[in-house]
Amino acid sequence: MRTIEILEPSVKSLFLTMRYNGQELSTGTGFLLRTANCHVLVTNRHNVTGRNNDTGELLSSQGAVPNEVVISHNFKGQLGSWIDHVESLYVDDKPLWHEHPVLGSKADFIALPITITENVEFRVYDLDDKTPLQYPRPSDIVSVVGFPFGIGINGRMAIWATGFVASETELDSPAFLIDSRTRPGQSGSAVIAQRNGGALSGKDGATVIVAGTVTQFLGIYSGRINSESDIGIVWKASAIKELIEAIKKTN
Repeated sequence: MRTIEILEPSVKSLFLTMRYNGQELSTGTGFLLRTANCHVLVTNRHNVTGRNNDTGELLSSQGAVPNEVVISHNFKGQLGSWIDHVESLYVDDKPLWHEHPVLGSKADFIALPITITENVEFRVYDLDDKTPLQYPRPSDIVSVVGFPFGIGINGRMAIWATGFVASETELDSPAFLIDSRTRPGQSGSAVIAQRNGGALSGKDGATVIVAGTVTQFLGIYSGRINSESDIGIVWKASAIKELIEAIKKTN
């Protein structure tokens, strides 16, 4: 029997359904990280608020904002199977998610503590870049791993949309731009540099020889700069790490 190899990012991105009292409003993407005491779902702020993060405009044509999110988790011990759990977004009208400690609502990403863990296989990203690779620069290839138009493969396996870095990544900014043909539903996707071995550029400028696949987590995708453009925004892993570190201090 032929062995099928599944790349980890294909199952690390999770399908999300935003709902109001059980009524579906939208779909999106998220992924899991580990804090000191729990796992958290990381996704875009506009996914959980149901509003444009810059203008505050309602995103749903139904005129409602979500109060719960359905997370399609990986089923424990069964790769290629999923289990849906519903997480509340508010308690007594108070948001349950955490925002960036400095940027606050200006940063279009949040972390929501996971409270329902039954039969969940936690597949998380590492915010510390332990790869020997140079951080991607303009024109380098990157991938947005998520669910365009709410579509997955073989159930809830994510789709890879590949594009290029479109701005300088070493500037003192919490975000950078990519050029990739993305669509609704991919908001909250993990953005990665996936390299399948060979001679690659290393962090010190030297060439490194890599055997097998290497995944470099770069950040979270939060949508295009406008509806007419394929230029999209990626909030950096370093900014997400600042949020996670702040959560650890409060636990």
